[in-house]
Amino acid sequence: MEEVYLGLGSNIGDRKKHISQTINEIENKIGPCLQQSRLYKTAAWGKTNQSYFINQVIRISTKKAPIDILDGVLAIEKQLGRVRKEKWGERSIDIDLLFYGSEIVELPRLLVPHPFIAERRFVLVPMNEIAPDFIHPIFERSIRDLLADCPDTLAVEPLD
Repeated sequence: MEEVYLGLGSNIGDRKKHISQTINEIENKIGPCLQQSRLYKTAAWGKTNQSYFINQVIRISTKKAPIDILDGVLAIEKQLGRVRKEKWGERSIDIDLLFYGSEIVELPRLLVPHPFIAERRFVLVPMNEIAPDFIHPIFERSIRDLLADCPDTLAVEPLD
């Protein structure tokens, strides 16, 4: 079994419901959720002229290979109504494979760790909540240290 970190995000429709449904589908199709951060209200990153997101990071356990996880989360996104119109555009649900244990995966369709982790507070803040001492296998730095040095200044606030 491998411990995997996934980033979840939603900025249209019933955001909390989308996140909750996503976790249920991940548990049914990929593996059990071992831990989850709080929900965070976050400013849109990349394409900023859109509604706020709700983001969360979860830790799951799975026997699936990274590419099978990718295919699984893409199917879950589609099942839950995600339509890909534009890069970094609005979405009902987004699921990012952040870490696959401490492995480095370089495939045409998949890079793990996720290449933008160190630049995104909306990933680092919830990840820091549940795994501050996790070591990024490429940068060889903890999540806590990556967050402290993150250049992103967009708001990331716990949701009440």
